[in-house]
Amino acid sequence: TLEQAGLRHFKDEIYMNVKDNTTNSIISLIDEEREGEIIDKTLVKNIIELYEQMGMGSLDSYTNDLEQPLLDATRAFYGRKREDWIARDSTPDYLIKAEKALVEEKERVGAYLNTATEPKLRSVVEDEILQKVQMNLLEKEGSGCGVLLANDKTADLQRMFSLFSRLENGLQPMADIVEKFITSQGNACTEKRQARLDSGQKDKNDDPDFVKSLIDLHEKYLGVIRETFSSHHLFQKALKNSFEVIVNNDVGTFSNAELMSTFCDRILKSGGEKLSETEVEQSLDRIVQLFSFLTDKDMFAEIYRNQLAKRLLNQRSASDDAEKAMIAKLKVQCGTQFTSKMEGMLNDLAVGSEQKSEFDARMEQQTDTKLSFGVQVLTIGHWPSYKAPEVALPPQMQKCMEVFKEWHDAKHQKRRLTWVHSLGNATVRATFGKKSYDLQVTTLQAIVLNSFNDGKTYGFNELKELLNLEDITLKPLLHSLSCGKHKIISKTPANNKINSTDKFCGNPKFSSNMRKIRIPVANVDSSHSKNRVEEDRSVAIEAAIVRIMKARKALSHQQLVAEVLSQLAFFKPQPRVIKKRIEALIDREYLERSAENSQQYNYLA
Repeated sequence: TLEQAGLRHFKDEIYMNVKDNTTNSIISLIDEEREGEIIDKTLVKNIIELYEQMGMGSLDSYTNDLEQPLLDATRAFYGRKREDWIARDSTPDYLIKAEKALVEEKERVGAYLNTATEPKLRSVVEDEILQKVQMNLLEKEGSGCGVLLANDKTADLQRMFSLFSRLENGLQPMADIVEKFITSQGNACTEKRQARLDSGQKDKNDDPDFVKSLIDLHEKYLGVIRETFSSHHLFQKALKNSFEVIVNNDVGTFSNAELMSTFCDRILKSGGEKLSETEVEQSLDRIVQLFSFLTDKDMFAEIYRNQLAKRLLNQRSASDDAEKAMIAKLKVQCGTQFTSKMEGMLNDLAVGSEQKSEFDARMEQQTDTKLSFGVQVLTIGHWPSYKAPEVALPPQMQKCMEVFKEWHDAKHQKRRLTWVHSLGNATVRATFGKKSYDLQVTTLQAIVLNSFNDGKTYGFNELKELLNLEDITLKPLLHSLSCGKHKIISKTPANNKINSTDKFCGNPKFSSNMRKIRIPVANVDSSHSKNRVEEDRSVAIEAAIVRIMKARKALSHQQLVAEVLSQLAFFKPQPRVIKKRIEALIDREYLERSAENSQQYNYLA
């Protein structure tokens, strides 16, 4: 057409002669605008449209004659700016300028450049002012990412996250710094606990301040990752990795698993932390979040189950609903297998309360005892194992037990009862002069007190023989009654240690302002059995090995160890422990070593 012929003639005669000068002029004008000066945008837009028309239906002329030189000039311009900003500005100030530059370049494309230029121009600017100095900005002394985290500079961190998310793999270095920073904050909490212990503070399995410091730390940075880093998966992983290090870094005699379980115990038992229902729910949610990072989840379960048993059996649980809620949270985290015994314990108590009224009616018919007698029947597989001393019982207690056994055996012929007196409790009416007191004690304490009814004085060994109790059981009982706050029994000599040469008798001078008196006794059972946990772990490892080998038939040592570790959810054993269990299974002929390769195992059906 005539128009196309005219354009072609214009291109050959005029455009080709002036394009280089025109391109340089346009780039100069754009650089002036970048420096803050006002230019004639309409003029620039009209000239750029001419470049587009010279392509005769394509953008070749625009791309080759204007766009590429502009991109080269932009790279040079922002290269100079980068060197100037990085030398003079803090990281937040630098990022404010970078953000402003990127916004302006986008607006520039909208005002007069072709839209196809926008991604190329953006890429050049991002490369020059972000990619090339990323680590300098992140690690800059006094204003880098770690400093911004330490000073809670939310807006600056959000800007950093937004800008570096533009780069390919731009967030990984930032996430690494966040992980390192959170780990250092957690280590500071652990070091404070270590310092307290080093200064002579007694190490106990109850350190609520330490556990609260970890909960607060997790809560804080969980919020930072949600709000500042938009819950990005790299930062969620950074939080997880850092807390797996923090939570599994034990100091002192007691593991973090035990400290966390005891923290739950404080919340859930009556007389512990004074919290509202909402605060209890909140605290349990947060401790379960911490628990999710524990490697030794099975150790936590063993300790928690022991403490739960004490709360339930001593009627010290503040709320059944809170107990059920905590078990439900653990179940969500670890599955039914993890909480089945705990649920069984609660179920035993529910069933027991239904049977109590039926037995109470039977007691009224059959005995003339003045004792109020109740029995809690527990399923042995659900509860921790306890010592069951064969104590010599007073006749009235013996009679009550016989009535219950007869009634229980008639109802449940296939069950066998084992009496565990160390878990029982009693209220003993004690009269001193004209005053009476209700002493809240354990069953064993009640049996000891009953021995002094006749006003006799007993030596330690006499009492031991009379009650058929061992030293390890009798000494804490006598200590609680003769050396504690309430000295119901007099001891000669009067000191705080129980010796086999001591003499004991009722204390006629005992007096108290309280009518109801609770007399605690030192617990001789540990909060958990490490041997039991180790045994359970051995069984779990062997079961995993057999399960894997049955499916795969033959595996190398390294592959088998890796698969076992991936299958064990509640603890992470050392590879040497797994090797030991493999050897045990070879001895028992579940597996064999391959004849061709000693590092290969075959399954024996």
